[in-house]
Amino acid sequence: MVGIGIDIGSSCAKAAVTEDGNVLLTEQMPTGWSSKDTAEALRQKLCAAGFDPAQLPCIATGYGRVVVPYARKAVTEITCHAKGAQKLFGKDVLDILDIGGQDTKVICLRGGSVKDFLMNDKCSAGTGRFLEVMANTLGMDPSSMIALAAKGNDAGISSMCTVFAESEVISLIGKGEPKENIACAVVASIARKIASQASRLREPGVPAVLTGGLCEASYLKDALGKELGTAVESCPDARFAGAIGAALLAEKRQKA
Repeated sequence: MVGIGIDIGSSCAKAAVTEDGNVLLTEQMPTGWSSKDTAEALRQKLCAAGFDPAQLPCIATGYGRVVVPYARKAVTEITCHAKGAQKLFGKDVLDILDIGGQDTKVICLRGGSVKDFLMNDKCSAGTGRFLEVMANTLGMDPSSMIALAAKGNDAGISSMCTVFAESEVISLIGKGEPKENIACAVVASIARKIASQASRLREPGVPAVLTGGLCEASYLKDALGKELGTAVESCPDARFAGAIGAALLAEKRQKA
């Protein structure tokens, strides 16, 4: 059985194809200004690879899931991310930390099902957008800023608001604070925000994993682990957790 998952996020769109529970293919591209056009571009990529979503079970998820005309069903990103993380990390009990472009999600997986979740979608603090704004202020891209942060010492950013935090960064630049120390402060600020969010749901001894576009940012994982008091695991395919979960659910729907 083959399933297709489409995850249209606010900043990045992803597709995954699974067969009998195994990941066959993943694709990604910037979402751009039109989620509908991006969904069509993903459809063309899938067709070129021999997987026509009009002929195969397809589930859409994410920010733009309602504008994927060829999907047979739309499912929330909470359900899909949980399913994808369960597959990727091979565990039925997990705390999933997903940093998206416009929101941050903490999902508690217990016995293979979502027990609870929290989503920070009213404020950009702790999200990919927060990182992007801070990196732009430092004249860097987010990945380079996180890598640089590993070489610095926390210069201290107290505000959780993106606007005020940016003002603090500008002030630190004006004082001549080394760039690596400012980068370190930005990452530490994000880690504290996400850990505070997660602490409302976490239980002792439950493994924590990082999904989303920053899954390969090793220093961010370290910073999160320090704040949570436990190692945070991830893998390169964790950026596709939502799409993989949607594809697995499409497979299951076909079998039913």
